[in-house]
Amino acid sequence: MGNGKKVMVGGKFNIIHPGHIWFLKKARSYGDRLVVVVASDRTILKNHQPLVFSAKERKSVIESLSFVDKAVIGDPKDFFRVVEREKPDIIVLGYDQHRDLAWLRERIGRGGKPEVVMVRTRLGDYSTSKIIGKIKKANKG
Repeated sequence: MGNGKKVMVGGKFNIIHPGHIWFLKKARSYGDRLVVVVASDRTILKNHQPLVFSAKERKSVIESLSFVDKAVIGDPKDFFRVVEREKPDIIVLGYDQHRDLAWLRERIGRGGKPEVVMVRTRLGDYSTSKIIGKIKKANKG
């Protein structure tokens, strides 16, 4: 698509798996620069999920990917602070972020800037929670 567009995605990225890589590459295809917002530790813990790696560690992994132009740690209180600072042209949501779609569109308003796109497909059946479950099961062995 191109035209110098900045694309933004957000996620926990607690354990990076092939589904994340596929999604991030797909998101990058909507523009020329990809900014990835990594959820803060506080956000993950607030959602009662295990904190496998700190936000700094997760950010380091994400920014090491060649197709990611920038990684930032999200604001634990307001995702939109990062949106306002980074000024993306497009925000891409993953198949499992459907709850965020209406909220984002309402928050952006009728101006349509940034555009919100949802990727409704996924690669395989990858899931961080399933990976954690497999590890727990293997350790009970």
